Amino acid sequence: MEKEFTGRGAFLNPANRFEKISFQRDEEISDGEYPLAKTEFFKDTSKSIISYNDSPDLCFETSLNPYRGCEHGCVYCYARPTHEYFGLSSGVDFESKIFVKTDAPALLRKELASPKWKPQIIVMSGVTDCYQPFEKKFQITRGCLEVLLEFHNPVAIITKNKLVTRDIDIFKQMAEYQGVCVTVSVTTLDVKLARAMEPRASTPQNRLATIEALTKAGVSVTVNVAPIVPGLTEHEIPSIIKKAASAGASGAAYVVLRLPYAVKDLFERWLVEYYPDRKTKVLNRIKELRGGVLYDSGFGQRMSGQGLFAHQIADLFDLSCRKQGLYKKRIVLSADSFQNPYQKQIMLF
Repeated sequence: MEKEFTGRGAFLNPANRFEKISFQRDEEISDGEYPLAKTEFFKDTSKSIISYNDSPDLCFETSLNPYRGCEHGCVYCYARPTHEYFGLSSGVDFESKIFVKTDAPALLRKELASPKWKPQIIVMSGVTDCYQPFEKKFQITRGCLEVLLEFHNPVAIITKNKLVTRDIDIFKQMAEYQGVCVTVSVTTLDVKLARAMEPRASTPQNRLATIEALTKAGVSVTVNVAPIVPGLTEHEIPSIIKKAASAGASGAAYVVLRLPYAVKDLFERWLVEYYPDRKTKVLNRIKELRGGVLYDSGFGQRMSGQGLFAHQIADLFDLSCRKQGLYKKRIVLSADSFQNPYQKQIMLF
């Protein structure tokens, strides 16, 4: 890998599939002559904060995302095309133009206090990571956690940032009523690969340290080997599972690489820059998993792929989990302790 680290996962801003007009750089000018895009923040004026889905591939119905866009800059991120709904690009725009839901805690309190709310698990980071670097400044995720604690509503968090350990004080209280679990995503243990593929996320070592810190605090933690990049990272499954188990993880899951819309082009360009010698192998392996194409959105197989190679990945994952004692362990959250303090106030009045 000879390419210098750029601080961004994407090397370009592909055209928005919804827009008829797009900006294109002069091909005679090299990318290196353009200044690195600075991160910009915009206020998100959404009027609701809890999102609902009925996907058969997901084990949850509700989610909460404090931010749109993600500064982690993971080149493979399946959420990148969501920025196109704002007239932006899935490329550099997604990781440098971030929409901040400053009203998220207040909106969440309003929705949980509503008689229409059915107590259930809310997933944070169903789309973009709620512990992006600038969460340290904005603290919107922490504000939402304080509201969830106030209502005793269970939450499941997915992240790849050590910043999640900042909120251990809240998690300890939630753990008393089976109200929290954290999933830490680990793609690779190779520091150089992680830096190139996930430039602003925590290092693999810090993610393992995160699992250990949360476990010692009494917080339930699982590891998500995701995404598995065929031809590049699948051989790391046993070592990732072993390291995560040693750190205290009590469960595991995996997701195979997904490349919807413009993400296919971004990922292919990334391979050209960092792993030109493996490009053909990786892309062919992806096609083997996706019925001959780079992406298939069909339910039931988009998370794991299909065919012989998909079965091999599944078998390797299952064997690795059994060897480390993670295979049958599941984390159970409960909404039985849910309370609506505002409803009590109304009744007293």
